[in-house]
Amino acid sequence: MENNLYSSCTQCPRNCSIDRSNGKCGFCRENEDLKIATACLHFGEEPLITVFGGSGTIFITGCTLRCSFCQNYQISQQGMGSAVSKEEFVEMCLKLQSLGAENINIVTGSHHIPKLAKFLGAAKTSGLSIPITWNSSGYESIESLELLRGIVDIWLPDYKTVNSIMSKELFAAEDYPSVAKKAIRWMVNNTPMEIVEVEKNGEKREKMMKGTIVRHLVLPGRIEDTKLTLDWLKKTCDGKSCISLMSQYTPVPFEGSAEELEWRKKSLGAFQNRLINTEEDKTLRELIDSYDFEYLFYQDLSDDTSWLPDFNRTQPFSNSLAKPVWHWSEKFIGL
Repeated sequence: MENNLYSSCTQCPRNCSIDRSNGKCGFCRENEDLKIATACLHFGEEPLITVFGGSGTIFITGCTLRCSFCQNYQISQQGMGSAVSKEEFVEMCLKLQSLGAENINIVTGSHHIPKLAKFLGAAKTSGLSIPITWNSSGYESIESLELLRGIVDIWLPDYKTVNSIMSKELFAAEDYPSVAKKAIRWMVNNTPMEIVEVEKNGEKREKMMKGTIVRHLVLPGRIEDTKLTLDWLKKTCDGKSCISLMSQYTPVPFEGSAEELEWRKKSLGAFQNRLINTEEDKTLRELIDSYDFEYLFYQDLSDDTSWLPDFNRTQPFSNSLAKPVWHWSEKFIGL
């Protein structure tokens, strides 16, 4: 079954039908080999999945979108990463668990759902008992998501925009809004929220065991698009999932070919490529109050850009943000 799904690949909504099992790459720029860039205990995710021990985050190489502003562009678009076997993947998951990870967090795995379903199943058989989080763009087909039923516990999709003109310019996916709506509805309706209280050293925190957290990144100068997005989230997801409104948009110091840099420059002209300003932050906070979501996270405004990752480093993040466990250039780090 797995090979058949790669031989004429229609795993994602692009349906490009490339034979990835024969070494060719689809729109995702990846063949059938599962490549990973890094694995770490990540302390910068939402509190419900970071809790005390951090989220056991595994960054998959490749992506079904081509976001011109992607902070992880080195791995999502430039192929940085190393192929891993099922055995190495299982070892990675179990090591993260042994180091105290609250969950296994798979980042941008939408183009490898059949293989990841198989590998995650093997990890569970081998003793993985913490929840599995699926951290994705939301640009996924229901048929592919069905392969993860009973494997994934927590869904962490983006809902980037309701504006198809923007999604065409920024993600090369004009159908993104409609596709992501269907995927998010499926996630929310199939996975009721389960949040428990856990305690460590006398401190109590909430921990998500099952459910959905929908992320939306606010783009500078496009607050009206965010309002329309929040309209849909209020009607569709409020009370049945958590909302994570992110104000962290940061211009990235991209590196790449002249052609790639020219494409980014043209695409990024679709909005204001800068930090969110204080006036926009005030408007966003007023919006949040008016919608009165049952469960919503919102970031404090900051001009700190030191958190931007560089996956060339064995520690791609700041030391306060993550503890590296595995890196594509060195494999297991100091373990």
